[in-house]
Amino acid sequence: MANVLITGANRGIGLALTKQFVDNQDTVFAVCRQSSAALDALGVNVIDGIDVSYDEALEQLKQRCNGQSFDIVICNAGILRDESLGALNLSSIREQFEVNALAPLNMIDKLQNHFAASGKIALITSRMGSIADNGSGGRYGYRMSKAALNAAAMSLSKDLSAQDISVGIYHPGYVQTDMVGGRGDISATECASRLFGLIDKQSMDDSGVFRHSNGDILPW
Repeated sequence: MANVLITGANRGIGLALTKQFVDNQDTVFAVCRQSSAALDALGVNVIDGIDVSYDEALEQLKQRCNGQSFDIVICNAGILRDESLGALNLSSIREQFEVNALAPLNMIDKLQNHFAASGKIALITSRMGSIADNGSGGRYGYRMSKAALNAAAMSLSKDLSAQDISVGIYHPGYVQTDMVGGRGDISATECASRLFGLIDKQSMDDSGVFRHSNGDILPW
C-alpha cells in the first residue's frame, strides 16, 4: 500500500486516478479547491480549499500534510484557455503559467521533506507543450505553460536524483473531460488506468522521460 497525493482530484482525470488508487487499496490524499459528491463517496482524505496557484494555499497544504510521507505525488491540476495571434489575453496566459507550470514546481519544493524513500512524482502535462509536435499553432498560454512545466520536470529529475526520487512526465491523451467539453478519444477511466500502470513501473531508469499515456516516448 502506498500513500498517494493527487491534485485536481475532484473531477476528470484526477478523480479517475483517485478511484484507481483506491481500488488498489492505496491511501489517497485528494487535493482540490472544492470537493465533489463523487470524491466524497470514495472515502479518501480530502484536502479542499487549496487553489494551487496561490503560495499561501500551498503553505496551508504543507501544514495539513504535517506528519505524512508520500510514496507518490501526482500534479494533475491544470487549466486550458484559448488565445490566438491577434486575440491575445495576457491575463489568461499568465493564469495558465501560474496553474500549469509554477504551481507544480512550487508544490514539489514545499513538500520535499514529505517524500518517502524511492518516492515518485508524476506531472500531468500535455503533448501541446512539445515544440517539435506543434503542427497547428495557437493556444499560446497552454502550449507555453506546458512547455515550461516540461522544462521544470526535467530539472526536477536531475535535482532529485540524489534522493532517489523519480519524475514521470505524462501526456494523458485526448481525454473526455469537462476541460475539453466532453470531447476526446478516451475516457478518464481508461486514461487513469494507463497512467496508473506507467506510474507503477516508473523508476530512476526512466526519470525525466516524456511519455504519452499509451507508453510512447514523446518529442520535446
